[in-house]
Amino acid sequence: MGILALTSSQHHLWSITLIVGIVVLVAVVALLSTLVVFVKVIDRRVVQVRDTLKAAAATTENTSLIAPTAEAVDAVLAEGLQHHLFLGRVLGKVRT
Repeated sequence: MGILALTSSQHHLWSITLIVGIVVLVAVVALLSTLVVFVKVIDRRVVQVRDTLKAAAATTENTSLIAPTAEAVDAVLAEGLQHHLFLGRVLGKVRT
């Protein structure tokens, strides 16, 4: 068996190949780490969106009370206007 030796150009090519391989490996590790971080952020934000939607659903549960409340407010305002007109006429400040 003989000793295998590399020529200087072969040694140079192997060195470049190893350096490129290490750079690619570091890039892949960095990209996968970034992906893991983004997935964690997305998971947290999905939970926040879900909680916000639940809160919105709870807030809008009583929308059926809006119409009767509006009618009651209109009735109170109409009665207040009647009192204003009556008092204005009595005191002579309102003319019809």
